[in-house]
Amino acid sequence: MLGRRVILPDMAHPPTTASGTPRHDPYAALAVPAFRRFIASLLTMTMASQVQAVVVGWLLYQATRDPLALGLIGLAEVIPYIAVALFAGYVVDRSDRKRVSVASLGVLVLASVALLAFSILSTAPSRVWPYYAVIAVCGVARSFLQSSRSALVSEIVPRAVFANAATWRSSTWQLGTVLGPALGGMLFAAAGARVTFSVNVALNAVALAAMIAVRHTPTRISIGADSIRKTLADGLRYVTGQRIILAALTLDMLAVLFGGAVALMPVFATEILRVGPRGLGVLQAAPGVGAVLMAIVVAHRPPFQRAGRTLLVAVAIFGVAMISFALSTSFPLSVALLVVGGAADNVSAVIRATLIQVLVPPEMLGRVSAVNAIFIGSSNELGAFESGVAARLLGTVTSVVLGGAMTLGVVATTAWKVPALRRLRRIDDAA
Repeated sequence: MLGRRVILPDMAHPPTTASGTPRHDPYAALAVPAFRRFIASLLTMTMASQVQAVVVGWLLYQATRDPLALGLIGLAEVIPYIAVALFAGYVVDRSDRKRVSVASLGVLVLASVALLAFSILSTAPSRVWPYYAVIAVCGVARSFLQSSRSALVSEIVPRAVFANAATWRSSTWQLGTVLGPALGGMLFAAAGARVTFSVNVALNAVALAAMIAVRHTPTRISIGADSIRKTLADGLRYVTGQRIILAALTLDMLAVLFGGAVALMPVFATEILRVGPRGLGVLQAAPGVGAVLMAIVVAHRPPFQRAGRTLLVAVAIFGVAMISFALSTSFPLSVALLVVGGAADNVSAVIRATLIQVLVPPEMLGRVSAVNAIFIGSSNELGAFESGVAARLLGTVTSVVLGGAMTLGVVATTAWKVPALRRLRRIDDAA
């Protein structure tokens, strides 16, 4: 498998050109109606979460003036997210994956309604714990949603276009991270928290409706009547036995854990770049802009011929971009650096998602997606907590610079310790 193109059995053969080479269709997954509804749900849900993040982060920082309060937002989500992730994978592998997705989105709608109610009762938070409580509920819902949605893709698109579907999923998510913060920042600056949280409710409701509209045939999977403990252990054992998948997940987790600066954006916007809530929206949207631009490029080109090396280089570029961002005092330069970091991060996300979608058996997708969710949750939300603590102890700029340097160290260590990842070539499931 290593050092050559990955070829799996039971694969459809894509159309070929006159020369006999496979013809790459950048829009193959989008030709499936169910997948279009799926990504419509993904887009609006992502926008909602980003709008929510902008407003909650700004409100709590203004109420406390403490960067640790921003880190605690990540901690409030990641603890329940990780705590239920493996059980979520177990449920997903034994249930209708669409129903789990719908139920999870329903909880997110209720959570957004609660935040709207807070803004109606008080224009400025006098107590911050209710916000953290709602974020914790969102963490549980997103843990189930992450696993169910990832596994659901295999039931609504043909296997031959899994890689293309992974690219468009990543593109859609990243587009949401562009539109959401920009929308949240502009709405909050122009109309305040109440209107912005109302839009958050509407976006989550659209995401729920789009997921309900997805038509699919559930895969009939028999995984036996084993205990929950044994079933979850099988999922963990599978991931740890797949060295390349484990290395890719670990690389992404540690890189974002140490190198991410998203949680500290309100500090940069307020005290370093001095650009206010509108500037905060632009800063939080900038990584998504880079990711969307890169996603368009990735979608229109054949699969990476040197996927492992590309992954390592992309994560290294991400680390350098974060170091440079921390040292910048220019708003345009800071935005540009975040765009570069987002583009690099998208390459990593596409390769990782393709590895899981192509190589994992259908009956294991829920549990493996749950393990992936733990890695993602650890890197994003736990990384937000780490950023808040480091910023308080070391200062905002120093903490991000050191984090970016640690990201580069993680890349070097992974390349050295896991040569199989470094040698990995093309990943696809088409002969």
